[in-house]
Amino acid sequence: MWLSIAGVRGALIRKPARSQGLPLSAMIVKYILPLVALGLLIFAVKHVISNQPVEKPVEPPVQPTRSPFAKTLAGAGMIEAQSENIAMGTPLPGVVVEVYVKEQDRVKVGQPLFKLDDRQLQADLGTRKASLAAAQSELIRMQAGTRKEQVDITRALVAEARANLADAADELRRAEGLASGNQRVMTEQELNKRRQAYKIAEAKLLKAERELTLQERGSWQYDIDVAAAAVKQAEAQVAAVQQEIERLTVKSLVDGQVLQVNVRPGEFVGTPPSQPLVLLGNIDRLHVRVDIDEQDIPRFVPGNPAVAMLKGYNQERFDLTYVGVEPYVLPKKSLTGQNTERVDTRVLQIIYALEPKDRPLFVGQQLDVYIDADRKGAAKQLATQSSN
Repeated sequence: MWLSIAGVRGALIRKPARSQGLPLSAMIVKYILPLVALGLLIFAVKHVISNQPVEKPVEPPVQPTRSPFAKTLAGAGMIEAQSENIAMGTPLPGVVVEVYVKEQDRVKVGQPLFKLDDRQLQADLGTRKASLAAAQSELIRMQAGTRKEQVDITRALVAEARANLADAADELRRAEGLASGNQRVMTEQELNKRRQAYKIAEAKLLKAERELTLQERGSWQYDIDVAAAAVKQAEAQVAAVQQEIERLTVKSLVDGQVLQVNVRPGEFVGTPPSQPLVLLGNIDRLHVRVDIDEQDIPRFVPGNPAVAMLKGYNQERFDLTYVGVEPYVLPKKSLTGQNTERVDTRVLQIIYALEPKDRPLFVGQQLDVYIDADRKGAAKQLATQSSN
């Protein structure tokens, strides 16, 4: 098939046959070069074919999940706590001074989670308590009535006023005698002064007698009621400040487990906070929240069986128990990780209970969920339940 070098050289030296009548150069161009080109072409084709890479089928590292149902409805599920994820915040802004819990801690109702700075309110509480003590003392004084010593002083003042009145009456009597008759040794102006002095002494006696009567009768009931109302007002102010101080210690409202702690001592937190300060949830039994696209809602059959598989791991299935449907269709967000995510469609959220297994599962973990969309199977199941 291949021409040797010696054969080519012999063909070049050999004299052309007279019968062909062709010169040597023409013979080379007409016969030898096409044969050489054909041989090189065959060599190139063989070389390309022999060095062609052989592509073998490559198995994926993880087989994609497959639905076990003939008619299926697929959705994206996310594990959440049975009580849903509870984002704890603070009712008042302030600086965090102490955090009492950490991740995975079990908490009870009323257990403190973290505390804000309460020094200003503690100072206000001291002021309110002092005002309360003053109001209580005033009420006790009003209820006790007038002291006996004070009554004795007032009686002495009454006696003094009577003596002054008697003296003024005597002076007036003398003045009237001097101003009448033929003597007239006192002017009318001086007589009027004596008369006014008598009236003043009489008014002072009346005032002293009335004050003595008030002190002997004790405190007025209406004054006691006003003092009691002032005490209640001061007590309410103290209770209000104490309530504000208590609110600065954020406590758990449910029994559960701490899923996440996003606050540290020294941080300032506002209302509402930018993120959940402490995330709680009851994970004694996990739930799965499944998003079904709105175009698949007509195919959904409540109560039909459903299974879940871990993302990228289809060797283990988790049976789901139907819990209920949230009837409000929500906007679906593409999980891009951006602050503002694109809304492309709406979804119906279905809640399932997740049957536990030995493999650990975590709140927030995503699952591939497949729901049986066979309506006949659902009808048979309902008929069986009604017959039982």
